[in-house]
Amino acid sequence: MPRVAILISGGGSNMLRLVEDMQAGGYATPVLVASNDPGAGGLAKAAALGVATAAVDHKLFGKDRAAFEAELLKPILSAEPDVLCLAGFMRVLTPEFVTRFAGRMLNIHPSLLPKYPGLHTHARALEADDAEAGCTVHEVTPVLDDGPILGQGRVPVLAGDTPETLAARVLTVEHRLYPAVLRRYVAGDRSPVLL
Repeated sequence: MPRVAILISGGGSNMLRLVEDMQAGGYATPVLVASNDPGAGGLAKAAALGVATAAVDHKLFGKDRAAFEAELLKPILSAEPDVLCLAGFMRVLTPEFVTRFAGRMLNIHPSLLPKYPGLHTHARALEADDAEAGCTVHEVTPVLDDGPILGQGRVPVLAGDTPETLAARVLTVEHRLYPAVLRRYVAGDRSPVLL
């Protein structure tokens, strides 16, 4: 069965949906949840579901991303994942790290890529007066938020939306989209999931 490791930085709501879906569906095994923040709330949630956890505090490495990634790689490599899922992992990974997992690393991004790579996606969608917003699951490549799109979920932008209300509505779609994409992905199906 495919082995999946998940990287998080915070509460891990997308990670939780992935782990629960894998455990319920039996199509993959969650083997590790790792974070760049030892205080990330998602670590305790993963442990409560019986998933191994690891934390490597990026702050200890200053601006030395290579040294941070070398330390982060240790628990990842020992877990021997077939797929690496970024789920709210708020560190930009070096091309060297990404290349090591080429073709087997996924990310979820809170916009309809190629629109709004990077941060503040919901505020940018509102400033642009977009009629809809959403989220994208894509393969990770060395270019930020740029890899092949594996799924997208859309929500309407409503009158009176704030970045916070829009983010909350998009998040509910993220929780459905990411597990749906992962199920297809581990089965070798790269056709996009559209919600």
